[in-house]
Amino acid sequence: MPAASADPDAIDPVALGRWLTVVAGRDGREHAVLSDGWHHLRLDVEVGTLSSGPVILRYRLQGSASARPKLLPLRRLIEFSLHRRFTRSLYPPDPRIARWLLMLQVHDGLAAGARHREIAGALYGAERVAADWEGTSDSLRSRIRRLADGARRLARGGYLALMRRGR
Repeated sequence: MPAASADPDAIDPVALGRWLTVVAGRDGREHAVLSDGWHHLRLDVEVGTLSSGPVILRYRLQGSASARPKLLPLRRLIEFSLHRRFTRSLYPPDPRIARWLLMLQVHDGLAAGARHREIAGALYGAERVAADWEGTSDSLRSRIRRLADGARRLARGGYLALMRRGR
């Protein structure tokens, strides 16, 4: 809804210029993203526009189960609109990222023709490989095999599933 700039609930898209990108969809509705390059918030404008001055946003929430996944993005938007920054506590790090990065490194090693033992040395150090590779436990070899399997799955299109997560 259009709003007066003095309204404490108003958001002025012009003031968000460095973070805001707005595009019109095929249906004429606007789609906006607030982003600093690392964090982002997506807005789908169902009625009205962000291009004609300050607005008051209305949020569509209903039910309990369907509202729950919308609450965190709403909290992020409220904090951003009040403080003009992405509040770190509302963007917790994803614990899966460390494993995905290891899989990328393993994929690079495999693509370069490295053997599993060489990859383990690059990731965990030559000392650890010397001590554990031929030891009584095959945990290090198993870890590298699992990472290599995961890397191959990602390379065969599994990365697309990562990008769709949460939608």
